[in-house]
Amino acid sequence: MEVSLRENSPLTSPPTERPKAGILHFGPGAFFRAFNAIYTAEAMAHSGGNWGIRAVSLRSAGIRDTLAAQHYIYTAAMLMPDGIEYTQVDVIDSILVAPENPQAVLAALCEANIRIVSLTITEKGYCFDPATNGLDHNNPDIMHDLDHPETPRTAIGFLVYGLAQRRAAGLPPFTVLSCDNLPSNGALVRRMVLELAHAVDPSLADWIGAEARFPSTMVDRITPATTARDIENLRQAIGIDDSGCVVHEPFRQWVIEDDFVKDDHPNWAAAGAQMVTSVDAFELMKLRCLNGSHSTLAYLGYLAGYKTIAAAMCDTRFADLLTRLWAREIIPTIPTPEGEDLHAYCHALQERYKNPSIHHKTSQIAMDGSQKLPQRLLGAISDNLKMGNSAPLLCLAVAGWMRYVGGTDELGQEIDVQDPMAQQLRNAVIKSTRPEEAVQALLGIEAIFDPELAQNPKFEASVTTAYISLLEHGTLKTIERELYA
Repeated sequence: MEVSLRENSPLTSPPTERPKAGILHFGPGAFFRAFNAIYTAEAMAHSGGNWGIRAVSLRSAGIRDTLAAQHYIYTAAMLMPDGIEYTQVDVIDSILVAPENPQAVLAALCEANIRIVSLTITEKGYCFDPATNGLDHNNPDIMHDLDHPETPRTAIGFLVYGLAQRRAAGLPPFTVLSCDNLPSNGALVRRMVLELAHAVDPSLADWIGAEARFPSTMVDRITPATTARDIENLRQAIGIDDSGCVVHEPFRQWVIEDDFVKDDHPNWAAAGAQMVTSVDAFELMKLRCLNGSHSTLAYLGYLAGYKTIAAAMCDTRFADLLTRLWAREIIPTIPTPEGEDLHAYCHALQERYKNPSIHHKTSQIAMDGSQKLPQRLLGAISDNLKMGNSAPLLCLAVAGWMRYVGGTDELGQEIDVQDPMAQQLRNAVIKSTRPEEAVQALLGIEAIFDPELAQNPKFEASVTTAYISLLEHGTLKTIERELYA
C-alpha cells in the first residue's frame, strides 16, 4: 500500500501483509512505478481488494535485483515547484525476469487470481509495422515466438500463449490493459494479439476476440529519469538509501475505457481515474497537446542548447512558440473531450513544463522519434491541411526533428540519436548534397511519413523552408523569424 514516509523509515523490513496479486504488469520501469502502481495502491487503500501487482521485465534483471533487495518497496518523490514530497509504495509483490525463466511468466499468466495484464513497454514492444499498422511478421522475436511457444520473447507472445493456456485450463481470459502513449492503444494490442493468435491457432484467435477485453487508456504524468542527485536528495532528506526510487510531477491523469472481463478491476476511480465509454478524444488531446508540444520542445530546445524542458520554457521565445502552436495549429484539430477545456488544459501544460524541479531532459523526450512523429505531429499537420490551414510551427517541429537526426548540433558536436532507425535517418541526411535532398530523402521513408502527406507540395515546401532556416540561421533566430517577423 502507499504510505507517507517518516524519518528514517526503513526499506529493509518486509511488509507484514500484502494483498494477493491480481495484476501482472509488463514493463516495471519508472513510469509504471510512478503512475500505475500508485493509482492501484490508492484504489486498494480506499476500497480494498486483492490487486497486488506482479511485474515482468522483458529484458534485464536490473530493476528486479534493485527492488528485491528492499522487498519491492520503493520511494516515489513528487517534485513540486517549492519542495519534494516522499511516499513509500509497496504494492509490487515480486518481479519476474522473462529471459531468465519464461515458463514462470507463462505460469503467472495462467493463475486464476490474475485478472488484468497491463503493459508499459513503449512503442517498440508491440512489434507492429507502422507501414501496415499490423503485426511485424519479419520481427526476429515474433518469428522466434511462433517457433518456440514455450519460451516467448515478446509481450505479444506471452499474451497469446498465456491466453492459450487459460483457454486450455477452462479459465476466463484476462483483460489486457495497454498504458503506453499510442493512439487507440487497446485496439492496437488487440490487433497484434489476434494476428499472432491466428497464426498459432485460428480457433484461439476466435476465442480471444469474443471473450477477452482490451480497453484503451490515456495516461499522463511526467516522470523524468531518476538521477544520482535524486537519490542523494532522498538520503539527505529522509535518511533512506533507495536506488529504486522514482521521481514525478504532481499532476496525473488516467482515462480508462470501462470495458473489463466480468467488469473486474480495482476501484481506480476512487484514486481519481476517469472511467469512460471512449478515450479517443482524451487520447487525441494528450497526444497532440502534450506529446506534440513536448516533441517540439525536445528537438528545437535541444538544438538551441537547452538540456531540459524547464530550461527551454524559461526562454520566452519557446513559451510564445507553444502558445501559438496550441491555439492556431493543434486545438483546432481536436474534438473537445467531455468535461475538458482545451485552452485551460494547454495553459496547465505550460505551467507543468515550467516546473523547475522537473529535470526532464530534451534528449530523453527526443528518443525514438521515428516511432512517435506520426502520432504526435504528422496527424495534426494532415488535419490542418485538410481544413485548408497551413501549419508552419508544426512543420518547423518536423524540420527540427530532421535537423536533430542528422546527428550534429549547431556547434558541430555529435548528437547521440537514440532511435531504432537512427542509422537510416542519418544516412539520408549525410548522403544528400543539398538540404532539399535531405528533406526529400527523409520524407520518402514511408514507415514514418504517409506518402499522401509527404507528397503534399505545401507540406514539403514548409518543412524545407524551415529546415534550411535552421541550418542557415540557427534555431532561435528561426523561431524569432516565425513568431515576430
